[in-house]
Amino acid sequence: MANNKDSFGRTLFVVVGLCLICAIFVSTAAVLLRPTQAENKLLDKQKYILEAAGLIDTKAGKVTKAQILDTYGKHIEAKLVDLKTGAWVEGVDADTFDQRKASRDVKTSFVPEHDIASVKRVADNAVVYLVRDEQGKLTSVILPIHGYGLWSTMYAFLAMDADLNTVQSLVYYEQGETPGLGGEVQNAQWKAKWHGKKLFDEQGKLAISVTKNPAVASTEYGVDALSGATLTSNGVQHSLTFWLGKEGFASFIEKARNGGLS
Repeated sequence: MANNKDSFGRTLFVVVGLCLICAIFVSTAAVLLRPTQAENKLLDKQKYILEAAGLIDTKAGKVTKAQILDTYGKHIEAKLVDLKTGAWVEGVDADTFDQRKASRDVKTSFVPEHDIASVKRVADNAVVYLVRDEQGKLTSVILPIHGYGLWSTMYAFLAMDADLNTVQSLVYYEQGETPGLGGEVQNAQWKAKWHGKKLFDEQGKLAISVTKNPAVASTEYGVDALSGATLTSNGVQHSLTFWLGKEGFASFIEKARNGGLS
């Protein structure tokens, strides 16, 4: 019996020891890889921003890290804006600002009164991307938006002409909707339908509509809803309604139209 106990004790000691060694190895690897993961995450985000701006075509082939960094550095300026006032926030690196993290902190966020997009909390400050051509002329403005669909929170970049009304593109880069249905928000054919659409009517009222009505979808204010994905389509509409509204980028848009981008 004594030998059996000694054998069990040694086995338990070895198992516990191996678990500790593995835990230390995994923890060390996670810490060492964290900077690389953060760099890759930022690079991936910049790739989608460039796609929204029409500066790269991810479908044409592999885009290299050097191409992304070079094109982004030449044409994109990230700036932080105070959502309540629409004014620029100085002294913060907008490229590395973690808007999601800020939205989870009660000290740097607020609970929206009209949470149609189910965002729950909104960061006080948000990143805006200014796109310029080779001569430095402003060609478009890109806003990060998100909202809940059927199964997931869907994250996108909304690119507009310098008039902050005409849509250049709507690029969803993170979502967990049903493949073949709601997941079609990333389908190239559906994304193409957004180009040239108008967000606001002549009175400045939000007019864009994701709709099943062909007569409305054929107008400059309408986009076909995703077939068989009503709740995802509603999520897209709600995201636009919220982020282009008073608790989103409305103050910034108004200020920008009055010369705030100069």
